[in-house]
Amino acid sequence: MQYRQVQITIAKDGTITEQVINGVGNSCTELTAGLENELGKVESQELLPEYYQQSIELQTQEDETLWQSS
Repeated sequence: MQYRQVQITIAKDGTITEQVINGVGNSCTELTAGLENELGKVESQELLPEYYQQSIELQTQEDETLWQSS
């Protein structure tokens, strides 16, 4: 299992920013879902390139499997 870290920053205006370090795919959003529910409404969300990394790898594997079985 890979170690993941959630970095939380609270600005002077009360804005809370969170960033998942060493997370890929939807594990980032799954990891922070409980925290976000407790804090209230999420006003915006910026997904980092790591979020899409797993999806790209899965798509490549599916393409290879389909190609090999044809």
